[in-house]
Amino acid sequence: EQPKKEDSSSTKKVSTWELARISFELNFVNHAIPSGGVSGLGYITWRLKNYGAAAGQVSFMYILRYLITILANQTQTIFAIIFLIVTGNVPSNAYWMVWLVGAMSVGIIVAMAVLIAIVSKKKLINWVSKQLTVFVNWFIKTVTFGKKKQVLEFEKVNRYFLDLHEDFLTAKKDKKLLIKPIIWGFIYNFLEIATYEIVAISLGHGEIFPQIMVAEALGSLVGAVLPTPGGVGGYEGSMITVMCILGTNLAVASTVVIVTRVIVLLNTIVSGYGFYQNAISKIGKADKKKVFEVSEDSKK
Repeated sequence: EQPKKEDSSSTKKVSTWELARISFELNFVNHAIPSGGVSGLGYITWRLKNYGAAAGQVSFMYILRYLITILANQTQTIFAIIFLIVTGNVPSNAYWMVWLVGAMSVGIIVAMAVLIAIVSKKKLINWVSKQLTVFVNWFIKTVTFGKKKQVLEFEKVNRYFLDLHEDFLTAKKDKKLLIKPIIWGFIYNFLEIATYEIVAISLGHGEIFPQIMVAEALGSLVGAVLPTPGGVGGYEGSMITVMCILGTNLAVASTVVIVTRVIVLLNTIVSGYGFYQNAISKIGKADKKKVFEVSEDSKK
């Protein structure tokens, strides 16, 4: 039997301060703990459970957060690429990098559109759930040489996507609900990239902002798939590489990227660690481990 979502009467109102605190905690988890994307989902699902939020609702919010961030990031990247091409600031031997990052940005936006199309229709959800379950189980069985034959169950995967479908329909009926999150998502994303520009200006190289925007798009993608905390290593390396290919001096690129990343990561750790530690100290060791795994509820 499909579990019912929490009734509105069982939900609790989250104050602005509490929401900000949880946001600091989530940023800490995503940047300081390896595989932050997965850990972050497990953590925020547990954290908001006490407020009456169902796993499907939290997943929808979490996915929406990333979709808005990605959309803002890739949109800015495309504008930066157009600016570099129009102003003739792309080195003759660097157009391949511009087209590569541009194709990546367009591909990501198309993938987002496909995901939205899937979540919007129950028939597609059923088909995708089945194919995903078969593929993942086949892959796991292959890499473990048959020792582990099944990690996903079709019913649970399908139920999870159906929860997302219901939340998608809610947002679709009242599109105004998404206006503020999208606007703030774009503002936040721009201000995050602007941190690099502030460091660049302090070094007397404010003109490299378009190169920073293009490089950050690839850096954020590499950082998202790396298991290191906050994508450390790959994030910085890919950004510096792209900036150098686009004509930025190696010393300038390295200084701007490394100094900015240190500032961002330190700020994230300092602002979130205390709140995170206070929240996590209230549960036992066994439960702590479960928090950083995608729980059964998150898969339903």
